[in-house]
Amino acid sequence: MEATDEVYQILSDAKALARRYYRLTGKPLGVTGEVAEYEAARILNLELELARQAGYDATETRDGLTIRIQIKGRYLSNPGMRGGRVGSIDLKQSFDTVLLVLLDGDYNAFQIYEAARPAVEALLTRPGSKARTERGSVGISQFKAISTLRWERVTSTATPRKSRLAKIQGHSDDLKIDPLRPVNKLDSGKLTDRGVEVCYRLFAFRFGA
Repeated sequence: MEATDEVYQILSDAKALARRYYRLTGKPLGVTGEVAEYEAARILNLELELARQAGYDATETRDGLTIRIQIKGRYLSNPGMRGGRVGSIDLKQSFDTVLLVLLDGDYNAFQIYEAARPAVEALLTRPGSKARTERGSVGISQFKAISTLRWERVTSTATPRKSRLAKIQGHSDDLKIDPLRPVNKLDSGKLTDRGVEVCYRLFAFRFGA
C-alpha cells in the first residue's frame, strides 16, 4: 500500500533523526512510540493503522482472525537497564494484545514482548499500586512477567557483527512457568532459552517494580 510505504519511510527517517538528537543532547527525542510501532510492524509484518484508532495501533491475522494490537515502546540507551515503566494502558479501549517494543541506543528493536488482554487486565486490576490501578502504568519487569517473548535479536557468537532473529512461539496463557519442565530443559540438564526466560519472569514477578 503506497501510503503505508511512505509512513514507513518517514518513521525510518525519524529513527535517524532521533539517534542524532540523542548523541548531541543526551536526551531521547519524543518519537519512541512511533518508532516502536514501525519496528514492530517491520519485524512482525503487522498492518499499522494509518488513522488514529482508539485502543490499538496495528492488526495481525492469526488463524483467520484479526487481532487488534496495542503497541508500547521503551527507549533504553543501555539495553542492560532493568528499570523503567511501560506507558499507560487504558482498559476501556478495545484491544486483544499488547506489544512492548524495547529499543536500543540506536532506536533499533532488540526485544518484543506480547501479553494477552486477560493477563494485562489481571495485572492492572491487582490491588497494591496507585500507578498501576489508576494510571495503567506498570514496570517493564512486571510486564515481562505476564508476557511472552515474541521476538528477540540475538548476536551470534560465531559471527559477532551479524545477528539472527529468534522467535519464541506461544502466548502467556499457555506458558510453562516451571523451569524444570522438559520444554524448558535440555537433555544435558542446562536450561533452554525459554527456560532462562521463565526463570527471569518468575524472579521479576516476585521482585519486580
